[in-house]
Amino acid sequence: MVKAIIDIDSQTNQLLNIIKAQYNLKDKSQAINKLAQLFKNNEELNPSYISKAQEISKSQSIEIGTIQELKARYK
Repeated sequence: MVKAIIDIDSQTNQLLNIIKAQYNLKDKSQAINKLAQLFKNNEELNPSYISKAQEISKSQSIEIGTIQELKARYK
């Protein structure tokens, strides 16, 4: 386990206290670990999701026109 001394602003301190209370954690170290775990599990923040989203945005889009044309296309 790595030990670190960090400086945090008051908003971050409040957030850590909220995380600590919400998950019934003993200290802010556990709150920081919980935030890291939540970040890791968040699909939208995961690097693989970001690269996949970038690939999709580079792909060619489909012109669908009106709702009627869209419905006719998929009947």
